[in-house]
Amino acid sequence: MLVLAACGSGGSTDAGDTSGPVKVGVLTSLSGAAAAHYADTESGVKARFAAYKAAGGKCASRGFDVVMGDDQSTPQGALTAAQRLVQQEHVYAVLPVSTYFYGAGQYAGTQGGGTPFLGGAFDGGEQWFEPKYDNLFPAMSGTDYDRAATTLGAYWKKLGGTKVAVVAYNTPSAAKAGEGAAVSAEHAGLARGYVNERVPFGTSDVGPIVLGIKKSGADVLYAPVIPETGFALATGLRRAGVEMKSILLATGYGADLLKSPPTVKAAQGVGFMTSYSPVEKDTEATRTWSAALKKYAESASGIPSFAQAVGWISADLLLHGLEKAGCTASQEKLKDALRADRSWTAGGLFPQPADFANKGTYSVGGPGDCTFVSILRGGKFVPDPQGAPVCGEQIPGAKVTVK
Repeated sequence: MLVLAACGSGGSTDAGDTSGPVKVGVLTSLSGAAAAHYADTESGVKARFAAYKAAGGKCASRGFDVVMGDDQSTPQGALTAAQRLVQQEHVYAVLPVSTYFYGAGQYAGTQGGGTPFLGGAFDGGEQWFEPKYDNLFPAMSGTDYDRAATTLGAYWKKLGGTKVAVVAYNTPSAAKAGEGAAVSAEHAGLARGYVNERVPFGTSDVGPIVLGIKKSGADVLYAPVIPETGFALATGLRRAGVEMKSILLATGYGADLLKSPPTVKAAQGVGFMTSYSPVEKDTEATRTWSAALKKYAESASGIPSFAQAVGWISADLLLHGLEKAGCTASQEKLKDALRADRSWTAGGLFPQPADFANKGTYSVGGPGDCTFVSILRGGKFVPDPQGAPVCGEQIPGAKVTVK
């Protein structure tokens, strides 16, 4: 009821009509294998709009109507949902929060090219870096997986790491993210240990992988996998007597993890990456964010889940664009305003502003090749002083290739 009140009443039927509420499409997994991991997307989006209205935002008087699109946890489902949101729902903008958005990437940039797409660019799709697609804006990530940055290698070097292990799913984004981490580690002087970038999605059978890591002598691990697989790796290594200087997961930070005592036990000492500042940094921006999640998303802890964070930040980018372009701006003017802008930091959650004029300008984390690292200790996430945040730069000539 809170989010319905926050999003305004009435509805716009034409994306070109800027006189009524802004009709916003949200593309995410509402069914299928990934649904559980994206259950909080909608609450994150609506909480941002509710907080904006409560704060008397410049464009708040228009109101915001949210229409959900289900990618069904498949690339084809993402395409179908994107087509419905653009062609049938006539949304003003689409916020993609989906691992499978690459299935709709070509459509979004061509037939759907008149509609701004602002969202999580973590799906590994090439659409985010296509110069001809001027309507796609990466609110989260914007990662060019063909490139590698010094970020993670520098982080592990600070921790005294000597050899890297990589365990990644056999999806485009995960596999290349894993290989990029290996390249970064080698650039920093670490040796390449066990590397497996063909792991089936969602697997929990990690016995052979743990054995491979142990035999390789690796002392730092990067795993762009869902938390269940990551925690199985951490538990397996612990039982095998392998002491790692760092076990780093690409996802998992959030309130959901803390709700399960067995999971908290398994994740002790594990590091979690976020492109945005964790609320435990206790800055003005994170305090405002956390309070809004408690008030408008019914979050007991005020710690966002991954999907909730991407939803919030994507909605924030849309609001920022509207304020820059004008509250009743056309879709074309919104796109022009964002391309020219160099000031958006998601309300201070990013350490550096995003640059939408240059696509694919970073390859890990967020703007500036920056990532925050939070370590789970006891029942709390603790920001790692060595990664609060750690930033890097592109490695000249590095080309990420998965064999």
